[in-house]
Amino acid sequence: MNKLIFSTTLLSTLISTSSFAFEVYSNDDSSLLLGGRVEPRFNVSDANEVNPGDSSFEDISRARIYIDGATRVNDDVSVFGYYNGELTSESNASDIENRYMFAGVATGFGAFSYGKQDSAQVILTDVTDIMETFGGSASDLVEGNQDKRENNFVYELEIPFGVTATANYIASDKDDNDSAGLSLIYDDPIGFAFGVGYVDGKQVLGANNVDANQMNVVASYAVGDFYMGGIYVSGEIDNVDVDGYEIAAAYALDDVVFRYVYNNRDADDKAKVNYSGYEVDYHAIEGVYNVTNNFLGYAGYEFNRLDGKQNDDQFQAGLRYNF
Repeated sequence: MNKLIFSTTLLSTLISTSSFAFEVYSNDDSSLLLGGRVEPRFNVSDANEVNPGDSSFEDISRARIYIDGATRVNDDVSVFGYYNGELTSESNASDIENRYMFAGVATGFGAFSYGKQDSAQVILTDVTDIMETFGGSASDLVEGNQDKRENNFVYELEIPFGVTATANYIASDKDDNDSAGLSLIYDDPIGFAFGVGYVDGKQVLGANNVDANQMNVVASYAVGDFYMGGIYVSGEIDNVDVDGYEIAAAYALDDVVFRYVYNNRDADDKAKVNYSGYEVDYHAIEGVYNVTNNFLGYAGYEFNRLDGKQNDDQFQAGLRYNF
């Protein structure tokens, strides 16, 4: 098997890159892609009126660019690197956020990488994180479960029969604040997927480093133009039980895609886990129109079930050009 192909296949499971990327350079041993997006978008909600004089309208436009490269060392080993940066409408010219930045080595025994990249659990949480606008709010109980983690060592192995195993270790810049995780996901050729994962470690809560762990269980099914997925998460933060779940569904009708999600997250002792902003309970719907294969428009609405102005319903819309 061509190990250059092998490494980029593994990389694609870690990062979703655009299929419209420009191939800067390619030969039998190396490949270098350049891609990104331009995405003007806005959000309308009373929750945006944080300070006196603020409007309910907020521009949240962004642009991204990524570089994706791989080189074959020999028949058994290849190396790869990936960078993804983002500039938002509120950024200064020099304020580019480094969303991803990692490099690694791929062999027939898996791929190992280090840098700013997703935890081992993101391959699971992506099952319900399907919207352009909302969603993906309830699955991360603890920080070690999240995407775009710095100082992150990741190992991924594609096992026969459609199973992908991923392990990661996050070495925090702060003392006694590391975390580690493991996930397994099975992807059946007929459209069914099932996965489990676990992450354990420490995270900052107030002035202390506390124990934090989380278990994930996911399932999805795709048939024709219809997709549905679900995730259940359960864990502990400083010995307080926390749990949540997400449900997602999508249906494609020619160039139009309709999506729905429900997100819910709760904790037994809200005060102890510094619960402000942690509780989640909303439905969301979204419509996407693919004008061309690399240009789309979308609009979504979030029906928030929580009380308070900060939890007001939201409308969000935008346009996206992929390159």
